[in-house]
Amino acid sequence: MAVAQEIRRSALPLEASGDLDPLLARIGDARHVLIGEASHGTHDFYAWRAELTRRLIAEKDFRFVGVEGDWPDCDRIHRAVTGDGPPDEAVYAFSRWPTFMWANQEVKEFCRWLRDWNDALPPQRRVGFHGLDVYSLWDSLLAVRSYAQHHLPEQADTVLRALHCFEAYGHDPQRYGLATRLLPDTCEDEVVGMLTALRREAPGDEEGFAARQNAEVVAGAEEYYRAMMRGGPDSWNLRDIHMADTLDRLTGFYDGAKSVVWAHNTHIGDARATDMAAAGMTNLGQLARERHGEDTVVLVGFGTHRGTVIAGHAWDAPAEIMPVPSARPGSLEDLLHTAAPNRALFVVPPPGADRPAWYDAPVKHRAIGVVYHPERDRLRNYVTTVPGRRYDAFLWLDETTALHPLHGEPPGETEPETFPSAL
Repeated sequence: MAVAQEIRRSALPLEASGDLDPLLARIGDARHVLIGEASHGTHDFYAWRAELTRRLIAEKDFRFVGVEGDWPDCDRIHRAVTGDGPPDEAVYAFSRWPTFMWANQEVKEFCRWLRDWNDALPPQRRVGFHGLDVYSLWDSLLAVRSYAQHHLPEQADTVLRALHCFEAYGHDPQRYGLATRLLPDTCEDEVVGMLTALRREAPGDEEGFAARQNAEVVAGAEEYYRAMMRGGPDSWNLRDIHMADTLDRLTGFYDGAKSVVWAHNTHIGDARATDMAAAGMTNLGQLARERHGEDTVVLVGFGTHRGTVIAGHAWDAPAEIMPVPSARPGSLEDLLHTAAPNRALFVVPPPGADRPAWYDAPVKHRAIGVVYHPERDRLRNYVTTVPGRRYDAFLWLDETTALHPLHGEPPGETEPETFPSAL
């Protein structure tokens, strides 16, 4: 009963955009706001995240959005929202599974807004949209080749050596990773040579920066896929370190400007406040706090009790609408369902005598990925978490609905209402 009373006293309204004001006040002069999601397939998380991001851009001069997506695909969106081409086509063009994660109505609406916002600004002040992830080995390698052919012809052979090395594995990075477990040969030397050349010779303009970043992706992916086949936490850590490094490179390119990050709660929430730490794992939220200081970083999480979600039953399986069952008894979601309003904002107070004890008590917290089995939810989808140490703020949405994909939209789906009426 005491915990329920503490939760009720901690809960702030969350019905309309203006209810984000206490969170904007908490963000204050912070320079990096990392906004999570409890699944990659929930409309409500994307809609609220987009609304918070719009306010950070419009009211606090945040200059770029970095997302848990591939650099080449997101660079296409970046070019569209900063003035080169229609955003709708750039969003729709995502073709690698899980396409629903970015090719959806919710992202499209945000990108339309961002293009309109940028059209009123001079080119040097326009807000960017960039991918932080490490998966696009082949697409990034082809992008580096194209850049070298047009701008650094003297380095074309260096790039081709890396490309030809990976071609031997059928353009399949997982096949490459498996082969390196069986044989001593790798493409590491070729990739390092290419990256060194791009770092040294690509100019500091936007096109040169993109080419260097694609080379960084190739280097990160080569190491990631080798680590993935070894098992253990190394591949996870390499991926999140790559995302943190990319965020830092972008911050430098934007002359220290403020950034918004969109990624899953498991990347955003500080890993030290979860059982991930005991498994030897770090994450983007932890790295951002360690590198930039807790006063300049704000971590925002999401949660839901039940509803529907877009996911697949296996990697590359067709995306479908799945039920999200009621949360596991005793979990954070179960506690909030019992004690909090259907929608609520929690802004975590600083540690001290007045901080409600529930913020610092370990509890199970649900995480749903792009592959999901609702029937196993209570056994597999919970991470032990200390909420007030993992996040600086938390948006609670008791019942949520699935995203609206642009590719192969599931039968019976309708166009979502615009913010905030659908929330």
